[in-house]
Amino acid sequence: MKVLVIGGDGFCGWPTSLHLSDIGHEVTIVDNLSRRNIDIELEVESLTPIRPMGERVRVWKEVSGKELGFVNLDIATEYDRLVDLLTELRPDAVVHFGEQRAAPYSMRNDKAKRYTVDNNVRGTHNLLCAITTLGLDVALVHLGTMGVYGYGWSGSAPIPEGYLTVKVPTPDGDLAREILHPANPGSVYHLTKTLDQLLFAFYANNDGLRITDLHQGIVWGTQTPQTALDERLINRFDYDGDYGTVLNRFLMQAAIGHPLTVHGTGGQTRAFIHIRDTVRCIEIALNNPPERGDKPSVFNQVAETYRVRDLAELISRLTDTKIANLPNPRREAAENDLVVSNNRFLSLGLNPTLLSEGLLEESRDIAMRYADRADVSKIIARSVWRKGMEVADDLVK
Repeated sequence: MKVLVIGGDGFCGWPTSLHLSDIGHEVTIVDNLSRRNIDIELEVESLTPIRPMGERVRVWKEVSGKELGFVNLDIATEYDRLVDLLTELRPDAVVHFGEQRAAPYSMRNDKAKRYTVDNNVRGTHNLLCAITTLGLDVALVHLGTMGVYGYGWSGSAPIPEGYLTVKVPTPDGDLAREILHPANPGSVYHLTKTLDQLLFAFYANNDGLRITDLHQGIVWGTQTPQTALDERLINRFDYDGDYGTVLNRFLMQAAIGHPLTVHGTGGQTRAFIHIRDTVRCIEIALNNPPERGDKPSVFNQVAETYRVRDLAELISRLTDTKIANLPNPRREAAENDLVVSNNRFLSLGLNPTLLSEGLLEESRDIAMRYADRADVSKIIARSVWRKGMEVADDLVK
């Protein structure tokens, strides 16, 4: 299968590209290298050393014998080039990771908010428009987020996979209707993902595009079997306050003896998935696309749920690291429940990687190996959801 991976240089996109190549697909990466440019903007690098894209591609050929294509292209601003590329390659499938992925960064300032909307929404629409204009029958797989649902859903009823059946009262009785689960975005980043849903619904209904939207939880871990083959292929390990995902951030903090930074009570319950399962889920989605004319297929791409404070306490026990409770820079409930349905992936053969001490040690070993690359001044979250919520450095002791 010819597969175009948009955003294939990123934290999820790079290991997915290698995984798909490794199992025999003909993979071309499209990326404008914006994540690397944001590193320069924020003056912080991945804890793991990330090699130039050209070197990554050459090393993959060296260790696997397989070719990876790479095109430096911005799908949000270079529509004509995108059309030309799709015309030339005629892919069977497109995997869309090409969006600014960090909620804190999207709330950093007005520039970051505008960039997130311009890049994410415009890029997604350009892709849908190009596929439609060229009449391509491709399987489009998009990496979304559990955050489209928000975190106000409570009780024992699980969050369904994308759609909700509702009853509409009428004079003649109730009418049952299936609708997209009501969106409740908690940041500008999450807002763009909810807008993506509407774009997908329209183009699937109007133009028959075959779209799968993966509502993914927080990704933890760093390596997949492919990225572990050579240090030059290593995946990103972000730890800073804007891009560091919570569990990886805790592991890095423990590795350098920094207090584990828990925002608020730590009662936020979140869904988690290991990076190994992310790449496997993409494979499953590509192998099970919806039929032409079907509504977008939605999967909840999660393995398990945890409260943030429970994760912090686990890491604290394993590493003898203190916990620091800081004011929460986000506008969110101090405590929430989260029950999530993930039956679709389970029924298609996913055997989830659950959080274990062994895998935690694997990630911690990477954090310790590259601990000298850490910039301690970048650990504390600086992006706030509104003025007056800033976190002071002297609160971390």
